[in-house]
Amino acid sequence: MKILKTTTEILAMVFLALTVMSCKDIKKENSNTKGSHSEMNHNNSDGHHNSDKKEMVMDNNQDGDAVMILNDYFNLKNALVSDDEAKAKAYGGVLKQSISKLDISKYNNQEQEELSDIIEDAVEHAEHISESPMPHQREHFKILSKDIIDMVAITGTTTKLYEQFCPMYDGGSAWLSMSNEVKNPYYGNKMLKCGKVQREIN
Repeated sequence: MKILKTTTEILAMVFLALTVMSCKDIKKENSNTKGSHSEMNHNNSDGHHNSDKKEMVMDNNQDGDAVMILNDYFNLKNALVSDDEAKAKAYGGVLKQSISKLDISKYNNQEQEELSDIIEDAVEHAEHISESPMPHQREHFKILSKDIIDMVAITGTTTKLYEQFCPMYDGGSAWLSMSNEVKNPYYGNKMLKCGKVQREIN
């Protein structure tokens, strides 16, 4: 039993090390490319800046307010992936409003208490995102993502979501996506593919 536990721990450490190494390789590769992100010409063929390609949660069986919050969250996440500070500010403001409108009356007392705390915290971070430059937007997005993940644990989702994880940003940071393809909102174009799917929700 002790050998099995030790083997499991070693395998976990090797997996984490490989993930970090692959992220560092991506970072090095991107740093060697010519020109900054703002100077590069994108033709939208990779979907990186394709604003028409939005992740939308469409399900009538789920809490409508929670669906709206997720849609606004994904728009914000995609703006950070695209390194678009102005759009992130705008979607931060929109998300603040949709979170504020979450109707918690349909949930039991304990869930209402938890959702109330989540709403208070998430509204504050969405507001900061709507007023901050990108490095601060990403700092607040980390905590906001935790709030949204906690919200989904209560409201549920009938749409498959993917909790993804970047081991490099701030000691490790998670976010939600509707696609299992990793597009990192914490580094954007610098390390777009850094991360992994941590778990599937639903």
